[in-house]
Amino acid sequence: YVQAQVSAHLDETGWREGKKRAWLWVAVPTWVTVFVVRLSRGGAVARELLGEAFAGMLVTDRWSAYHWYPVRWRQLCWAHLLRDIEAMSGRGGPSQVIGEALKRQAQQMFHWWHRVRDGTRKRSSFRSYRSPVRREVERLLEAGSMCGVPKTEGMCREILKRRQGLWTFVHLEGGEPTNNTAERAIRPGVLGRKGSCGTHSAQGSRFVESMMTVVATLLQQQRNVLDSLTSACEAARRDEP
Repeated sequence: YVQAQVSAHLDETGWREGKKRAWLWVAVPTWVTVFVVRLSRGGAVARELLGEAFAGMLVTDRWSAYHWYPVRWRQLCWAHLLRDIEAMSGRGGPSQVIGEALKRQAQQMFHWWHRVRDGTRKRSSFRSYRSPVRREVERLLEAGSMCGVPKTEGMCREILKRRQGLWTFVHLEGGEPTNNTAERAIRPGVLGRKGSCGTHSAQGSRFVESMMTVVATLLQQQRNVLDSLTSACEAARRDEP
């Protein structure tokens, strides 16, 4: 189902499987939420989740595991970018000047976007308003890449490499500028890891990913989790679908 959708949000977080380091991954299209536990944080897992034929909009942070996907169909998370801009502002000097200017542009963009989301502004109008914001954001990133503050320079150069991915959501219906959907979905996994320290074995990981997938999907579809799981167990006992 994930691989056939027009858009999907992906994220990953640290996990433990026995004595091995692992990662809990999540993919969230419109009607399902899918979790897997893997011993890798690399692009192969993202490809596994999406499949080779996926051609929709991919919403992620800027982690390198997603760089194989064409940037023109990828939306980079503005919530992550805002955190980077805050860090930029905290470094003082020219980095602070550029960071604060970027923050103002981002706030303006979100102000317009929230009106589109609430239905008080058309997406077509948002596209025209976005153009000067895009030019100014990219100008500031270019300036930041030569500001003399090494961390800020590196961050700006890295963002500029995939600048097109900052604006994908503007052109695609249903697009979102943040990856908050996947981050909210994976939060129970983060809490579970802190409480249980992960899983003891591959079999335990399969159980966790299956149950998390079922529970999150039922909630996403506004279905009762206990009733649905009870019905599934009863059907299994009767050898029914």
